[in-house]
Amino acid sequence: MVAPGHLSPARLDPTGEIETVTLCSLAPDPRWRRPMLLDRELIVLATSGHGYAEVDFRPLPCRPGTLLRVRPGQVLRCALPDLDATVIRWHPEALHGLDVAADDGPAWFQLAGEDEDAVINEVSQLTVDARRHRDTPAGRSLLRHQLSVLLLRLSMLPNADWRPSRPEEVTYHRFRREVEIGFSHSRRVEDYADRLGCSVRTLTRACLAVTGRSAKQVLDERVALQAGRLLAATDEPIAQIGRQLGFTEPTNFGRFFTREVGVSPGSFRAARDQRGPGPMVRPRTPVDARTDSHQG
Repeated sequence: MVAPGHLSPARLDPTGEIETVTLCSLAPDPRWRRPMLLDRELIVLATSGHGYAEVDFRPLPCRPGTLLRVRPGQVLRCALPDLDATVIRWHPEALHGLDVAADDGPAWFQLAGEDEDAVINEVSQLTVDARRHRDTPAGRSLLRHQLSVLLLRLSMLPNADWRPSRPEEVTYHRFRREVEIGFSHSRRVEDYADRLGCSVRTLTRACLAVTGRSAKQVLDERVALQAGRLLAATDEPIAQIGRQLGFTEPTNFGRFFTREVGVSPGSFRAARDQRGPGPMVRPRTPVDARTDSHQG
């Protein structure tokens, strides 16, 4: 049995690698009433209509030529039937052995000019070849290389080649990587400082410099985001979600979530079928839009 909000195994590419679908066929129901928790990488290229895509509860404007990168573990919901798009989805193993950094490229980009023509051509050819050749060894190899070329092209879009430069930026992004690995096990900044071989003060100074928020706030926001994803896209009991995130007592999880988001876990879940973005982690200035983060 598949938890609501997950992609059904019956709909996965039988090669286990790369496929293209339409946005409408990706939707879990005709109205796309609740967010979908993704288990694969997605590139979404809007082809017609105007509307919004919600990625992790953030509304992103979409029109023809809008490109989205959505990662496994994020939640997605789109405005149907106001918007349609071509979707490329794949498992990370599909790029094994290829010289491409899958994390490069913007999460949202409005294509134009030569960039738009090039990306549309790449997506169109990959779509045709996925339909005609994906069941052959040569076809699967072709798709892997086509996806690699597309990702390399996206990595060269304006501002897509940004890299941390200041020491604080390097430390902050190292911290974020560790948080992604460990947030469900520890919400103590001291644990991450130990792993990175630095002090809590250094982590806090780096987070304040990059985001305007402390290391503890960054960490707690990441935990709250994960809680919101599971509350919105699955039917797992609230207490079980709390335990997954390290809260031994449901009341502690409830207090934490309400403090971070502004509503209780139950109220957040009840609002998930409403059209338009639901409650999100309490608003703070989004300095770094590419990444969004007491043991209970």
